[in-house]
Amino acid sequence: MKPAPFEYAAPETLEEALALLAEHGDEAKVIAGGQSLVPLLALRLAAPTVLVDLNRVGGLSHLRLDGDTLVAGALVRHRDVESLPGLAERCALLSDGVGLIGHVAIRNRGTVGGSLAHADPAAEWPSLLLALDGEVDARGPGGSRTIPAAGFFDTYFTTALRPDEVLTEVRLRLPGGRVGSAYLELARRHGDFAIAGAGAILGLGEDGRVLDGRVVLIGVRDTAVRSAGAEAVLRAGEPGDELFAEAAEAIDGEIDPVSDLHGSSDYRRKVAKVLVRRALARALERVPGGA
Repeated sequence: MKPAPFEYAAPETLEEALALLAEHGDEAKVIAGGQSLVPLLALRLAAPTVLVDLNRVGGLSHLRLDGDTLVAGALVRHRDVESLPGLAERCALLSDGVGLIGHVAIRNRGTVGGSLAHADPAAEWPSLLLALDGEVDARGPGGSRTIPAAGFFDTYFTTALRPDEVLTEVRLRLPGGRVGSAYLELARRHGDFAIAGAGAILGLGEDGRVLDGRVVLIGVRDTAVRSAGAEAVLRAGEPGDELFAEAAEAIDGEIDPVSDLHGSSDYRRKVAKVLVRRALARALERVPGGA
């Protein structure tokens, strides 16, 4: 299929982009890398009358570590984050997760802001934002506002962004201390969307018990999930197979996977629990100095 007809605009400033969104309202759609939107256009699952291309807008491609915070402009490509020196050592969860996004060609074009705004529940970036207590800045006609990760995702492909707003910056708080982390997925083929995925952060105190345990999941509900149940189980526990199995079981009430041609709801639920256990075990292996 071919996309429905649309007008194309390539503003050179954020103000011009916002003016176009204000003028066209729900009929306009922002495009950056296009790795999510273009397939929807081709299938006519999205049919905007105007595409607003942000690639010429300056000031949205910055990427830096500011202390313990990773700061990324909305137009930063996945590959830029993946290639950031020292990222795997500083936060393996982030390095692992970004490295699982599609193929290199997709990571070269897809953007951090675009993935978050698209809010696919099987995509990696929404769960990474949740795991790292992230926040995003959005700019609209009334100025800028900051939206925390916990309040950003509403349901399938829907966020707290208003039609006349543009996501401009993402900030992720990288954990410090004796912390290990990991991100795992199960997909039919490398580069496919995950049947399910899980990320884990495990921080240990001086006594070797869990000081900071975080668990996130994708592909198992209408949004990415940060599991309060699993984290409550982990808190102050003795890290190991028994604790990790209990934490995995605790996700049960927080997920609601659907059945499709790739797997039944029950299958996805089982896969999610296995991935949680494995992600926690790998995170423990990566804690500096061991458990």
